[in-house]
Amino acid sequence: MDTNSIIRIGIVGAGNNTRAKHIPGLRKIPGVKIVSVCNRSIASGRKVAQEFDIPRVCAHWMEVVADEEVDAVVIGTWPYLHHAITCRALEAGKHVLVEARMAMNAAEAREMLTVSRRNPHLTVQVVPSPFTLRYDQMINELVADGYLGTLYAVDIRGITGSFADASAAMTWRRDIDLSGLNTMSLGIWYEAMARWVGHARRVTAMRKVCVRQRIDAGGRGVAVRVPDHVDVLAELDCGAQAHFRFSEIMGFAEPDSGARLYGSEGTLVLDPGNDRLLGARRAETELQPLAIPPEKQGSWRVEQEFIDAVRGLAPVRLTSFSEGVKYMEFTEAVACSADQGRSVALPLPADYT
Repeated sequence: MDTNSIIRIGIVGAGNNTRAKHIPGLRKIPGVKIVSVCNRSIASGRKVAQEFDIPRVCAHWMEVVADEEVDAVVIGTWPYLHHAITCRALEAGKHVLVEARMAMNAAEAREMLTVSRRNPHLTVQVVPSPFTLRYDQMINELVADGYLGTLYAVDIRGITGSFADASAAMTWRRDIDLSGLNTMSLGIWYEAMARWVGHARRVTAMRKVCVRQRIDAGGRGVAVRVPDHVDVLAELDCGAQAHFRFSEIMGFAEPDSGARLYGSEGTLVLDPGNDRLLGARRAETELQPLAIPPEKQGSWRVEQEFIDAVRGLAPVRLTSFSEGVKYMEFTEAVACSADQGRSVALPLPADYT
């Protein structure tokens, strides 16, 4: 595409992240116009259109995908629609930016990748895990420079420190028919970890649904199948062992969302909630804050990266469809391991069930 041409965007699904990040981010880029929006209802679509001065409101996502005036589609729906919209948009010749989670399961993600490879002239991007963007370059450089020595273990946690809350409303994240096989922030943190130390080759998992029923928007009690507590052990390609724990039921546990990397010569601790990267080497006595020079601090630039890729100025770095497939396979392997009571090897074979 000509780097000076106008890129016309259609929005499908204008949830919180789309309204807070994608639409404002795209509007700031010269030569980008958002020309249509489709939300869960015409009324909510009109509200978004009025807020952001979008000229056309569509009743169904197919209208956006089929519109010859649309060059690229931004998909901000819940995961249950990501596969269908992505594949149809690519087949219609549209570039695609799709919200994480990439898909409902690994099979959908692999098909999205296959369709994208049939259309190599089109840009595809999954919205990346945002928690660690500020720290990624610094951590990567420390690992590459031998700060840790040989990596032995990785510990990643997402613990709320709260008791199980049976009164909490049913949300799309707790509805497996809308969210798929991911659990809490497991997939997001796995994606971030893989940027630093690579992927897993085997997982063993246990998980539990403690609150088995919640109230939906219509006031009805509905069954919950998405776990609210999960433990995962993983063998990484680099030879290290990783432990993931995510929980919404551990009352009085210290709230903890972060990562720890333990090596033969050093330790790194990432605490994004308190904006801290800590480290220490073998000869030191305690962890100390590590200053991140401004030139090494990453930031949210998803929309700019997408448009740059569409214009042929730079490839997508975070997150490619091939990388998205890998984290979808990891989350599916966790679910299968827990359900079947055995270890599961990665990558999953194409016919895995």
